[in-house]
Amino acid sequence: MNRAGILIIDDEAQIRKLLEITLQSNDYIAMQAATAKEGMIMAANHPPDMIILDLGLPDLDGHEVLKQLREWYTNPIIILSVQSDEADIIKALDNGANDYLVKPFRTGELLARIRSALRSTLQGDITPAIVIGNLEIDLALRTVKKNGESIKLTSTEYTLLSLFAKNEGKVLTHHYLLREVWGPGFINQSQYLRVFIAQLRKKIEDDPNRPEYLVTESGVGYRLVGTE
Repeated sequence: MNRAGILIIDDEAQIRKLLEITLQSNDYIAMQAATAKEGMIMAANHPPDMIILDLGLPDLDGHEVLKQLREWYTNPIIILSVQSDEADIIKALDNGANDYLVKPFRTGELLARIRSALRSTLQGDITPAIVIGNLEIDLALRTVKKNGESIKLTSTEYTLLSLFAKNEGKVLTHHYLLREVWGPGFINQSQYLRVFIAQLRKKIEDDPNRPEYLVTESGVGYRLVGTE
């Protein structure tokens, strides 16, 4: 049984009810808050395993809520918003959101994102070997295998792949990846990222032109997708 507790912070009663029914029918514990203030109090008093946060709240901008939560809350936060502008998505992800879904959304996709985010949290740093589909990334030995066969990666390729593996299912923005792998001075050097993503796909994908693992989130970044 899942029994993970998920706090919904959304001012639309209809959305909250839909999410509550969806979550409870999949064995999650659902809690609701209609305002930012109410949600942050609930999160502080009884920290949930995950928060689903709307950006369009009546009493405080959702981006500000996200920043305040990330001052202390370390569990996954998924943004669920009508705002589909790339700048809003990038801002939310850079401010610490684990994922971003635009309303209207498919409940199946939301549940898949929830499972992925919770799985990454449970993995934490306990297991140095991360298995994603037919890939095995051993963070302790710094080795990568596909179908049991070792894959030779450069130091930069490995650093990039391990970053994705530690954040399986989470969208990593272009700026975040460039900053983490190459440093703050390279956040505008998107060609570095394109080259190394292409190289990684040639090594880990069956068909690099139709990637199944390292997928593009158009205009935002990339995501390493596991198999259910």
